Amino acid sequence: MAEDFLQKFALTGKVAWVTGASYGLGLAYAKAFAAVGAKIVFNDINQELVDRGMKAYEEAGIKAYGKVCDVTNEEQVTAFVKEVEENVGTIDILVNNAGIIKRIPMVEMSKKDWDQVISVDLTGPFVCSKAVLPSMMKKGSGKIINACSMMSEFGRETVSAYAAAKGGLKMLTRNICSEYGQYNIQCNAIGPGYIATPQTAPLRERQADGSMNPFDRFIRSKTPAQRWGHTEDLMGLAVFLASSASDFINGQVIYIDGGISAYIGQDPSNLDESKFAAEAEEKI
Repeated sequence: MAEDFLQKFALTGKVAWVTGASYGLGLAYAKAFAAVGAKIVFNDINQELVDRGMKAYEEAGIKAYGKVCDVTNEEQVTAFVKEVEENVGTIDILVNNAGIIKRIPMVEMSKKDWDQVISVDLTGPFVCSKAVLPSMMKKGSGKIINACSMMSEFGRETVSAYAAAKGGLKMLTRNICSEYGQYNIQCNAIGPGYIATPQTAPLRERQADGSMNPFDRFIRSKTPAQRWGHTEDLMGLAVFLASSASDFINGQVIYIDGGISAYIGQDPSNLDESKFAAEAEEKI
């Protein structure tokens, strides 16, 4: 009984395509899928990033299929999916992970910058989902996981385009569920909170006087867990949503945020800095 139940979380033989998975959260999702038996496929915007990803997978002992592909280019995506089907197999799992952010006040943001963020963060998931859906419909099963964000629910200064895109991605998630749930296709989304990665390390650096970074203090004061998340915190949900254990969950955005979206927060000045020892940065 226990073994049969645990098999629901296995991805043995499944083909998982994670976009933009050369590093960061995409790489973490792919590693989690590989650990439970999936075949990993990834793309990135240029050869340098693809090579970086291939090296990371090789070092982790994971055989991955990686190619250059721009998620906003429908012709490239269509060709990429065809190539994967011919060389690896039909895509069972798609994670729309590729994304960008531009932190620019709205009145200073050019339409060009706006268009680029919307194109990568919202149009890209549309293009990639559209490319894999026909084979999933034909097969009668499939999993699409979108990379939403805290900004799918909340606004914040300087991220108007990103918030608009991630809010739109939440609704695209629900609409894919509405249109294609009848084919046993589940489309859900992961909404990470603030995750400790090398990219966010500057936001946690101690000040010259040894005090906490103001943004670090702010995030901890808004989070009941009083810590930043780690990539490992996201892996379990990714595997769950990619597996048959989640077959009756559809159209949902699940936030992994330490409780920040449920909490009004406390006065940052009340935080006890002595509780927060130096934390190791993630290398992923």
